[in-house]
Amino acid sequence: MRSADGVDDYLRDPLGRYLVGEGYLHWYASEDLCGFILWGRPGETQVRRLVQVLDVELAPAKPHASLVDARRLEAADPSAFTVLVKYMQPREKSFGTSVLRQALVRPEGVVGAVVGGFYTLLSGAYPSRAFSDPAQALEWLGQPDTLAAPLLSKLNDLVAEATGQSPLLRELHQVMKGKLPEVNLSDVAREMGMSERTMQRRLKEAGTSFQAELNAVQVRMAQSLLLETNMKLTAVAVEVGCASLQHFSSLFRKMVGESPSAWRDRQQGKTPSEPEAGESGHGHAEEGSLEPAGAAPHASAQGGDEVVGD
Repeated sequence: MRSADGVDDYLRDPLGRYLVGEGYLHWYASEDLCGFILWGRPGETQVRRLVQVLDVELAPAKPHASLVDARRLEAADPSAFTVLVKYMQPREKSFGTSVLRQALVRPEGVVGAVVGGFYTLLSGAYPSRAFSDPAQALEWLGQPDTLAAPLLSKLNDLVAEATGQSPLLRELHQVMKGKLPEVNLSDVAREMGMSERTMQRRLKEAGTSFQAELNAVQVRMAQSLLLETNMKLTAVAVEVGCASLQHFSSLFRKMVGESPSAWRDRQQGKTPSEPEAGESGHGHAEEGSLEPAGAAPHASAQGGDEVVGD
């Protein structure tokens, strides 16, 4: 596939091409298969740009299968999904003619539930099914592994290029998210098919460390929970693998620049509330020290930054 030169160019001639926008990538591998990928935290503005591109699927050369890959989403903005629903509903009959079936690859956790709920707002003009694995999704869409594997590899490379994230860090973050709150270097390295030593060395070569990437994943997951649930901060701390509210608050403030409660209030347009006990880093957590069974106190018992040479 080759890159299109803007939306108009892509709409005129989409076959064998792709278009990258802010927070999305739409692709048309062949006249039988196309789809789009979402990542990060797309807002209303970004989704409005995406729906302009979706018109390309309304007048295809022939009816096609569609893959929606949302597993890289870190949050689901209700206003953004409202834009998508309002776009789809009046065009549902048209999409029912052009789309044979559609597979959705959902993110994990709360974000995945929100994304999955989007489909309940539509009447279902074509068969659809949700998956956690894109390879299984493509198999359901009728794509043999000999075609699916190179396609997924190409799409992963395009997303990595668009987001500025290496394939190593992308895979590492996905594995870490799936293992929260119990994350350690040994288990993650094993799942990624490498030794602990090799993983530490490759991360050092990338200018980072296991602990630094784990902290980034913990904070992004915490932000999703803070926005999309009414969970208390102590519960959020447990979910992301922090040993106490004080530790969680300190990590969040270091990464984001403000306390979890202040960040949540600001995102929701509220007047900043009083911090929960222990959140300031000087008191005790509201429910005492949090050390859930099996969770490493700092989620790094076996994941320090020290790199052991080969």
